[in-house]
Amino acid sequence: MTFCGRLLVFLAGSFFLSIAADGQQLSPAQPEPSNSSSSQQAQAPDKNKNDHEKDSQSQTSGTSNDRLFFTLPNFLTLENANQVPPLTSGQKFKVVARSSFDYVQYPWYGFLAGISQAEDSEPGYGQGAAGYGKRFGAAVADGTIENFLTSAVLPSLLRQDPRFFQSGKGGFWHRTGYAISRVIVTRTDSGHSQVNYSEIFGGALAAGISTYSYHPHADRTLRNSASVWGTQVGYDTITYVVKEFWPDIRRKIRKK
Repeated sequence: MTFCGRLLVFLAGSFFLSIAADGQQLSPAQPEPSNSSSSQQAQAPDKNKNDHEKDSQSQTSGTSNDRLFFTLPNFLTLENANQVPPLTSGQKFKVVARSSFDYVQYPWYGFLAGISQAEDSEPGYGQGAAGYGKRFGAAVADGTIENFLTSAVLPSLLRQDPRFFQSGKGGFWHRTGYAISRVIVTRTDSGHSQVNYSEIFGGALAAGISTYSYHPHADRTLRNSASVWGTQVGYDTITYVVKEFWPDIRRKIRKK
């Protein structure tokens, strides 16, 4: 899983550099300047209407149809929806299944497997088509198991809310700190703050299952399991930060 760590560092660095280039203060919504063209003013009501419809849908279903960078599933992230009903166990499993088996996930896993193949990560898989197939299957299984344990199984048992509620308030570092803290602190179904046992123990359990079941025998060690767990937690941490600022990035893209 070392290739994932390097990939995440690269993605995180690129992300933060792009934000720093635009300034350290990001606000959730900026009004159009007074000298906007008539065409931009004509489009504004439609954008506001779409945003309102998305907020209404989030309030009703408790989930969203959003996608990070218009591709990766982002169904458990809510914007401007602090007052929403808790998800039932059935809803938690349903939205996680919808996200885990989304068509976009498979090219992503194929990309990760290709990097692992090029670096000869976990040599026990071998090379060639057979080695790539094993790495691809392992990537799919790793991601799926981790998603279900951290966002469906344990949240249902512990009555924790697997959704990420965006802050959208304060400066860059304040919002970054809030996003990072969600790995440790989460919201219960009753709306209270609690240690994010689902993320911490769910990730550790997923790492143990994957390491000691279908990964190469030479890599079935406690050290490798801890490395896998750390990589998963790191990936989820970076993902939370991206989710926090994605609405700002999306608005900038649409304006351009």
